Amino acid sequence: MRSSAFVYPWDVIGDPAAAGRIAALGVQQVTLAAAYHSTRALTPRHPRHRVVTAAYAAALYPPDEKRWQDRELRPYAAGSWAAAEDAWAAAAGELRAAGLDVHSWVVLAHNSRLGAEHPRTSVVNAYGDRYPWAPCIAQPAVQEYLLDLAAEAAARPGAAGTELESLGWYGLAHLHAHDKIGGVPLGDAAHYLMSLCFCPYCKDGYAGLGADPEELAAAVRTALAPVWADGGTDAAGPDGIERLMGARWAAPALAWRTETAGSLQERAVAAVRAAAAPGFQVLMHADPAAYRCGANAGVQPARILGRVDGLVLPCPGGPAGAAGREAVIAPVAAHASPSTVVAANFAVVSGMGGSPGTLAADLAHAAELGATQLRLYHAGLASDADLAAVRSALPAG
Repeated sequence: MRSSAFVYPWDVIGDPAAAGRIAALGVQQVTLAAAYHSTRALTPRHPRHRVVTAAYAAALYPPDEKRWQDRELRPYAAGSWAAAEDAWAAAAGELRAAGLDVHSWVVLAHNSRLGAEHPRTSVVNAYGDRYPWAPCIAQPAVQEYLLDLAAEAAARPGAAGTELESLGWYGLAHLHAHDKIGGVPLGDAAHYLMSLCFCPYCKDGYAGLGADPEELAAAVRTALAPVWADGGTDAAGPDGIERLMGARWAAPALAWRTETAGSLQERAVAAVRAAAAPGFQVLMHADPAAYRCGANAGVQPARILGRVDGLVLPCPGGPAGAAGREAVIAPVAAHASPSTVVAANFAVVSGMGGSPGTLAADLAHAAELGATQLRLYHAGLASDADLAAVRSALPAG
């Protein structure tokens, strides 16, 4: 089973041993960040630093000025944390020299600086609160920006493929600064309701489907009132959403969001293919539940698998994660062709909730469910002990 490890450029640049160490894990590929959101990242083995602070979402390569000239929405150039003017190219060169295939890793609809500087582009919830980290993907200007960013960041020189993250709706569930929103456990369905957008474009979209947007927003607030009063809810899935707000409102809201995301996903994949050489592999980080928001954007498997080469799916590890693995892999495998990549993405950083010690068993279970490839999050963040566990679990290790 082909495997790939996620890596940041700053994990490699300035550490002569990094590329060889990653290759020694037994992976054949790395998924190297080319456009990434703000983060504070540990580098436990780097000879020059231990913590890298990326202050804002940025392109980890020089954006093409001809493409972005006079554009209000454009990617930000990275600061000194990137470690090189073209950090992606520098790191990719070292990784390829170690015998690894390199694919780009592109984060799209997740950008707090964009929302801070252009607040009208952000998702607006039913209470009127803006989410600056979440660009509204229904807005034409946002779509244009995301399509060009996808094409430019994905098809970097030397990349054999790409993985597109956050290609869909983003919502409430996002750690932000010193996060203080966990006082009321919302559950799956309530998170969705808190993620519905009511910017002018989305209001028009709901209205076009026969749902008065002001009444829809009121229905969301009414549905959430008991959640705030009772201290949370465990309602989940489409049934839980409908139970909270009623079928009259649930159906048009989901229809608008599903079609908006599906259309953007198709157009983004087409833009990447137009910019890349023949044979360039296009994968997407996804969740087969179409209503889901976040880095693993909700998709309709039957629809998107006609456009992408495969999906990268979030898989919980350990015995307790078996049901979660089945929930994401089985619906995709049911629509997969023999050539479809169904990549099981496992966290292997134990300090961040990963389960590297159960990786061999988890991988075997994922393969039984229909997974054809493995992803490891994250080679740069993991401890030496975590990496040792990965080496022992991989077939080539």
